[in-house]
Amino acid sequence: MSEQLIILGTGPAGYTASIYAARANLHPLVIEGDEPGGQLMLTTEVENFPGFPSGVMGPDLMETMKKQAEKFGAKFVFDKAASVDLSRHPFLVRTENNNEYEAEALIISTGASAKLLDIPGESELIGHGVSTCATCDGFFFKGKRIIVVGGGDSAMEEATFLTRYASEVTIVHRRENLRASKVMQDRAHNNPKIKWVLNATPLAVESENNRVTGLTIRHNDTDKTETLATEGLFVSIGHRPNTAFLAGQVNTDKVGYIIADRATTLTSVDGVFACGDVADSRYRQAITAAGTGCQAAIDAERWLEARNH
Repeated sequence: MSEQLIILGTGPAGYTASIYAARANLHPLVIEGDEPGGQLMLTTEVENFPGFPSGVMGPDLMETMKKQAEKFGAKFVFDKAASVDLSRHPFLVRTENNNEYEAEALIISTGASAKLLDIPGESELIGHGVSTCATCDGFFFKGKRIIVVGGGDSAMEEATFLTRYASEVTIVHRRENLRASKVMQDRAHNNPKIKWVLNATPLAVESENNRVTGLTIRHNDTDKTETLATEGLFVSIGHRPNTAFLAGQVNTDKVGYIIADRATTLTSVDGVFACGDVADSRYRQAITAAGTGCQAAIDAERWLEARNH
């Protein structure tokens, strides 16, 4: 079946793109992905999305966006893109449920997934003391003890940011040496609220009444285990953009983030647009994702209009 516009992925970017595209009478088909709503579905309260002075639950915000898109005529299918063929036009999208769709234009908003430690207790406690976003959740840890796991620039940046709220931040890293740049290391080392546990491997997240109470680690030099008391665990070991299905047909950086034109959402393939975290390794916020979703829909609308006249 052929569509004017297909949007791959949801979350703030995909939903916003579908709202704008539907209002422009493009009748977008949205292939939701295996996690409809994206990372915000794992978030409890969102306090920094404009328009909600008392905050809003992440899943509620996503459900509201979806309903708004449906109101204007966007169509949603619960499926996931397995591969695309961008060498032909209309573009061809093959899904994991063995469906095939053709699209005149394509918006990619498949997001990026935070890398996790894959240890017991971690995934079950996301939103209950385990987080992958300091700027999203730091406010909820005022006066509390926090652990940040990671050794790169983002871990140093998140740990330093979290000292605004936490009484104490401990950085846990599996190696003795950090990967972070010297300036970021110095900034963290010079912060009196930051403590260090290096050359230690996280083994399990401990909890009580569905809240984080500690992180069990193994000291690599002695093989001894220890449980560090904490009320919050921030995992900062990087993100993985969800672009494997593109098979190199769109230009990406070395990590896999789609490279879009700096002033627009245009990619290296004419008629293919990218928005949200799949093309953003810097901000990764719901509001910035929504903004680029709006841009992508407008870019797609103008591209289709120019092509059809």
